[in-house]
Amino acid sequence: MRPVNIPYHIARYITNRTSHEEMCVEAMIGYKSLSKGMLPEVSIVIPAYNEESNIVPTLTSLCQNRTGRSVEIIVVDNNSKDRTHELAKSCGVTCIFQPLQGITFARNMGLSHATGKYILNADADTIYPEDWIELMVQPLEDAGIALTYGRFALIPIGATGRLTYFFYEYFAEFSRWINKKFKEESVNVYGFNSGFRREQGLLVDSFDHPPGTNEDGWLALKLKTKGFGKLHLVTDVKALVWTTDRRIQLDGGLWKGSAKRIKRMLS
Repeated sequence: MRPVNIPYHIARYITNRTSHEEMCVEAMIGYKSLSKGMLPEVSIVIPAYNEESNIVPTLTSLCQNRTGRSVEIIVVDNNSKDRTHELAKSCGVTCIFQPLQGITFARNMGLSHATGKYILNADADTIYPEDWIELMVQPLEDAGIALTYGRFALIPIGATGRLTYFFYEYFAEFSRWINKKFKEESVNVYGFNSGFRREQGLLVDSFDHPPGTNEDGWLALKLKTKGFGKLHLVTDVKALVWTTDRRIQLDGGLWKGSAKRIKRMLS
């Protein structure tokens, strides 16, 4: 059962009235504990373009994760014109610069700099629960699983309310079930909530993809078709991530976005 309202452990990063500077200190302290002063087992890669209003809450939520694994966080500044790079560095994480504009360039650079056995894909406008890292990585210990991906809930930034999104999310899950059972499961994979083994990702040419496709789903398809294993949906509500609804806003709003989804589902 997904929550109707945004739970406190997520909402505190959204409604926190402290300054970015104070939250950066919280992130830095958490990151020292998360990295454990060791070579990383897990690398979290976050592409970011002009994300100064979102990057600090995202990093703080990740740095408060609970896991016995050593973790590195890499932010890829994709030619931002605001304080994204400065704020990411203030949180204590690694921040690298990718002047070539585009999500595929950013994800590929992040992957090439990562050193962990496992890669977790995250986005700069998403809040991550404290068990997310562990729950996403655990299934990858099974050699028969090539990639994990998770569920998400929406944080309203436009006129659409949270209750409306609560029902929309169940409809979206139904369409993803249709994809998995009757079409192609890899289209269910999103770059803000998925994980794979670094070595295998490099073997399939990273996030490179043909025109007209998306980098995240195409990587999942390559891993599966190359025989590295199956895709695994993490259903535990403790791994549910919360992302802003700006992608829906870019689609023209909820109803236009829903119409596009229905059209894709029926085609």
